[in-house]
Amino acid sequence: MSSTSPADGVTTSGTPRSSRAGRNLPAAIITGVILAGAVVGTVGWWHWGFVLLMAAALSAGAVELHRAMRRIGMVSAVVPICVGTAAMVIGAYAARTTDLGIASNTLLIAALGLTTAISMLWRLPRGHEGFVQDAAASLLTIAYLPLLGCFVPLMMADDQGPKRIITWLLCIIGSDTGGYAVGVLLGRHPMAPHISPKKSWEGMAGSVVTAMLVATGCVVWLLHAPVWIGPILGLTMAVFGTTGDLIESLIKRDVGIKDMSNFLPGHGGVMDRLDSLLFSAPAAWLVLSLCL
Repeated sequence: MSSTSPADGVTTSGTPRSSRAGRNLPAAIITGVILAGAVVGTVGWWHWGFVLLMAAALSAGAVELHRAMRRIGMVSAVVPICVGTAAMVIGAYAARTTDLGIASNTLLIAALGLTTAISMLWRLPRGHEGFVQDAAASLLTIAYLPLLGCFVPLMMADDQGPKRIITWLLCIIGSDTGGYAVGVLLGRHPMAPHISPKKSWEGMAGSVVTAMLVATGCVVWLLHAPVWIGPILGLTMAVFGTTGDLIESLIKRDVGIKDMSNFLPGHGGVMDRLDSLLFSAPAAWLVLSLCL
């Protein structure tokens, strides 16, 4: 058994010191800074870069989900799904921002249908045994990643697209931060003890209040829109963001893993960072499209 040396931040066996949550704290900080820099840089100065980053992240998430479901005997058609994911995300943004001669919603529906059909066809050579569960794995992945994720490039392509993306991201960050802080300090009543034991109703209240405050500030000072939109957006982001987190927790509990992967040092997998964002993206796009 190794002991921890507080002076140098490593154990006497030479391994990096981890946080109480079992994470490698220095690696988590470095990874977080790199991810934040990539998002801020692309949203601010290279919009196509942000779309490509989202396509890569969603494709990586599809691979993680594929590997997770294999643990319980479900095999998705990961290759056509990754190709279809990239086509939907990149194509949706291109159709809205360039003259492709096709509407973005038409392109998305066509790409979604083709990805589904090719994924089913991809499974045919392996015969009938296990076909239903493998097809279900593919359909779950398609609905979970490219279908939900394609609302991000649609939001980016809207009027004030980068500002809408920043508002959405800050709302989710505010919701997560507020929920964690209030939950740690005041959490007494578990919200979903069999899914995520650390989540509490007090923490959920903190998520809602913080997200509403952040959303109101962004709506007024960043989007220059009526103040009443802020509380609606914040409440929606807190509810859908928390739901996304719970859904991913259910998947991980079902397949018996703690993190989707170790692709992001100190953070786990890509899906562990996308869970709240994926579920909240369609809601954010809808609220901002209807209200602005």
